[in-house]
Amino acid sequence: MSQIALPLAWPADPRDDEFLVTPSNARAAQVLDHWATWPVRTALLVGPRKSGRSLLARIFAAKSGAAIIDDGQARDEEELFHAWNRAQADRRPLLIVADRAPPDWSITLPDLRSRLGATPVAEIGAPDDALMHALLERKFAQRGLDARPDLIEWLVARIERSHLAVIRTVDALDQEAMESRKRLTIPLARTTLAAAALIPQPPEAQ
Repeated sequence: MSQIALPLAWPADPRDDEFLVTPSNARAAQVLDHWATWPVRTALLVGPRKSGRSLLARIFAAKSGAAIIDDGQARDEEELFHAWNRAQADRRPLLIVADRAPPDWSITLPDLRSRLGATPVAEIGAPDDALMHALLERKFAQRGLDARPDLIEWLVARIERSHLAVIRTVDALDQEAMESRKRLTIPLARTTLAAAALIPQPPEAQ
């Protein structure tokens, strides 16, 4: 898998996993890498949970000295309003991590709504083929599981295209391989994942 080389170091801390960069998340990484050009000293980092957004935020904070507010959509609006203003006054970057950006995230405080409307957004999208391959390979390796290339290809073509689906898929196959003491194969994956509703049931089982 080819990865896009970016000026930010991946990872920022040896204890962190590497943040894998592919076209599905490259734009988000690039927005953060060019924080000095932001029109304001605040940005929104949005994307699905388990997408690596918290890791990317930590890497950014380590490189820029930024403050981070996680789960922004669940925070008190007055708190966000004052944090946004403080970032401008202190000239210190602020990164607000959220599931989605306004207007999908409903905001009632007019002053906060206008400020976030002027705030750049770094969005992590659904994983592309390259990232799905890389995530599956990494998760299987972390579990000490031997997942052959043909199995990875089969999974990428069938499981839901999401970071959470990758985690659930590896969890299910890890448990099945441990309990059955069988090696990972496409037939084993087909049976296990269909039973767990992670892929459609095969026609003969319907």
